[in-house]
Amino acid sequence: MIPTSRVLALLCDADGNLFPSEEPAFVASADVTNAFLASYGVTRRYTPEELRLGSTGKNFRTTAVDLAVAHGVAVEPSLAGRHPGAVTEGPTVLTAQALQEWVQEEKAQVTRHLGTVLRPDPSVLEPLTRLSSAHRLAAVSSSALGRLEACFTATGLDGLIPPSERYSAEDSLPVPTSKPDPAVYLYACAQLGLDPAQAVAVEDSVPGAQSAVAAGIPTVGNVQFVPGAEREERVAQLREAGVFAVITTWAELEPLLEPLERTA
Repeated sequence: MIPTSRVLALLCDADGNLFPSEEPAFVASADVTNAFLASYGVTRRYTPEELRLGSTGKNFRTTAVDLAVAHGVAVEPSLAGRHPGAVTEGPTVLTAQALQEWVQEEKAQVTRHLGTVLRPDPSVLEPLTRLSSAHRLAAVSSSALGRLEACFTATGLDGLIPPSERYSAEDSLPVPTSKPDPAVYLYACAQLGLDPAQAVAVEDSVPGAQSAVAAGIPTVGNVQFVPGAEREERVAQLREAGVFAVITTWAELEPLLEPLERTA
């Protein structure tokens, strides 16, 4: 979908899009993920890279349930919604309460790690600063707000996208979810007082692009922080997900939006 009305806001995914947080996040997350699986008798161990490739764009809550089900762990019926064939009874059952405790543990470890390794990036800050003069900026993420706070502070983005302009599928919604569910984008538009057609979403992951497109928001794919060996495939996947353009740097977004503004 190509925008046909004036673009009032840019809705930006955070991880892997505004900052290169995917790789370091999964370094910290892998330790928690493997401890979580071990606590339910699963002996399989995942490397950070395996988790990154298999769950980019999803939050830990969704990934944990997906892995538990994949390894035959019984899950509480309330957690089995995305998995109609999931086992729901057994000697050991993953409950919503237990999952929440693991979510909090993963959130704490990843937040601490990202706060120490991320740095400001002029290739992001400078284009976004220029774009902010004509567009409202907001972050729309599957990640928890506490994690976002640490990342925005470490990367110097606090002034451009303050806490009031951040929306989390984990913390902002009545019921936590994760992309590709469009709920967090629909919520962000409602809170910002925007029709989806008045915004442009910028996403690096396929689940993220699917989420924004499903919400009716014109979407741009951004592969600036996608590893070079994965870029060609990611570009093809993003186009298949419905993005109307793909950029390789944030600076490329500015000229992309200019003709849309002139014809609005």
